[in-house]
Amino acid sequence: MSARAEPETPVTVLGAGSWGTALAIQFARSGRPTRLWGRDRERLRVMARDRRNERYLSGGEFPHSLTIETDLHAALTGASDVLIVVPSHAFRKVLGEIAPFLAPGMRLAWATKGLELETGRLPHQIAREVLGSERAVAVLSGPTFAPEVGAGLPTAMTIASPDGAFATALAHDLSSANFRAYTSTDIVGVELGGAVKNVLAVGAGLSDGLGFGANTRVALITRGLAEMMRLGVALGAKRETFMGLAGLGDLVLTCTDNQSRNRRFGLLLAAGKTPDQALAEIGQVVEGHTAAKAVRTVATRSNVEMPLCEGVYRVLYEQVPAKDAVRELMTRPIKSEIE
Repeated sequence: MSARAEPETPVTVLGAGSWGTALAIQFARSGRPTRLWGRDRERLRVMARDRRNERYLSGGEFPHSLTIETDLHAALTGASDVLIVVPSHAFRKVLGEIAPFLAPGMRLAWATKGLELETGRLPHQIAREVLGSERAVAVLSGPTFAPEVGAGLPTAMTIASPDGAFATALAHDLSSANFRAYTSTDIVGVELGGAVKNVLAVGAGLSDGLGFGANTRVALITRGLAEMMRLGVALGAKRETFMGLAGLGDLVLTCTDNQSRNRRFGLLLAAGKTPDQALAEIGQVVEGHTAAKAVRTVATRSNVEMPLCEGVYRVLYEQVPAKDAVRELMTRPIKSEIE
């Protein structure tokens, strides 16, 4: 198998929000014929006319090889690779919708970050349940903001798959002068890093919004990474994955830059907004909100201690004031840093 798919074979991106649009632009920019599908047909028609997604990614002009498709069946017909870019709560539903249209040789990837709220399952576990275990699958993750990818600014990310050839093929198809994709076989670690970092970014926003300062922020990031690693290793991930782009890289990015919806959510909570008010003001999905509950479920089930994520959960779902949650963290029993 060659590293790059045949040039005439399209990739279909499902999800026309900011990140789905940015990845579709990047595939097309790198030379791969690309189709972009979403649920809002009228908005898709406007995008096809304007050659940009004015609502979610106004700075990203569509390359000539990017086409907009309003029909799901037509978008999938003849494609060799499918990339799902939807929020975690919609992931299982989309898999069920596309299952009848997937040809036997089609390979499936996703850029969905999060755990299923009801079950705590990672995306690859859901995909296995819905589609079986024979299909090649991969996850795309890492420190990436959609507007910067859409604008062609230098970016790096990780593609993880148990099928090394598939990860390499996707990496070649996405990479260009300003975009570099690395590969991994640790799909559990890459997916988990993308879920846990959203919870910690809410905590970083709370901390900064309450004026706790740079010392607190870096402590949160560092100890948050330790929590991420503990849970990951318990679930079978490789510890070194969390020191890479999909772990530490994504965590630092999401905790420190206000392009992060999760960080902005925490800032709004610190300013006195309720979770519902903050979500409404942001106007897009904030994965950290539901991930806080799902991560807590998985950590409890795995008997893994995650005090920072627990603190965010208590602020969001038990109405514990953020200052009280921080005070509880600071007065926990002294222990070794490597525990």
